[in-house]
Amino acid sequence: MSSCVLVTGGSGFIGTWVLHELLAQGARAVVVDPHPALSRWQRVLGQQASEIATSDAKLTDPASLLRVIEQHQVTHIIHLAALLTPACQADPFLGCQVNILGGTSVWEAARLSNRVRSISYASSYAVYGPETGGNESSPNRPPTFYGAFKQAMDLIAEQYWRHFGISSVAVRPHVVYGPERDIGLTAGPSLATKAAASGEGYTIGYTGQVGYDYVEDVAQAFVRAAFECPPGSTVVDLPGEQATTEKFAHTIETVVPAVQGKILVDGPAIPANIPPHPRYISELFPDWRVTSLEDGVHRTVEFYRDLNR
Repeated sequence: MSSCVLVTGGSGFIGTWVLHELLAQGARAVVVDPHPALSRWQRVLGQQASEIATSDAKLTDPASLLRVIEQHQVTHIIHLAALLTPACQADPFLGCQVNILGGTSVWEAARLSNRVRSISYASSYAVYGPETGGNESSPNRPPTFYGAFKQAMDLIAEQYWRHFGISSVAVRPHVVYGPERDIGLTAGPSLATKAAASGEGYTIGYTGQVGYDYVEDVAQAFVRAAFECPPGSTVVDLPGEQATTEKFAHTIETVVPAVQGKILVDGPAIPANIPPHPRYISELFPDWRVTSLEDGVHRTVEFYRDLNR
């Protein structure tokens, strides 16, 4: 029987592309998400969307998750479900319930099952502060509740390895872009690319230089980390491609010359969240290759043009 992967948050932007990658590898998938995104699945997965099993299990209830694991004979878990920065800042207690209690529930269900081989999960560059230091006297610190919750889950994953031998890999993307990204401030470049595919202009609402990770690279990272997880509680950073918002806008205009001068940038600078001692995914997978910004933008444009044909 093929591997079966439990994907929490499988209806989200990254989760949908994780499902795409799992199906491409012939794996079965079951999604725990209170809001199945059937229309997004149809756009990304096509007819294969019908192959995805869903469950109304409660994320914060290990017994509920355990029933899903047993019912579907789950072998691996990809944990993506989380509230993002604005929601965590607006309601830290709810953010803690979902991001920490929910995450701990996933590990506990895996422990109780005695069948889950490994877990990959979403950490974040949000664990890094804006400082460039990172030494003992001036360490990088999470600037938000969201970053603090992600850092806490990294520590909790380490404890489940120490005491129960549950191996995991935390994957830390920076700004993820590509087809179907539509929520959050840093969705701007993706929405600008979508607009450009239809010949329309767009204003990206922030400035600053960050690393950009193409969504199919990110999905592949989670799937490889789940299936090729080494013993221990490993944390890896995705390198992405460093670029200013202006460079991203210029790349869109290069790929779609018809929108030259129509992709604008205006807004506050976002923090760079610099890792003081990065451990890039290439240390775990030496054959890792990064999709260039130009290739990622081109593939995003083609995705939307294909939908409109």
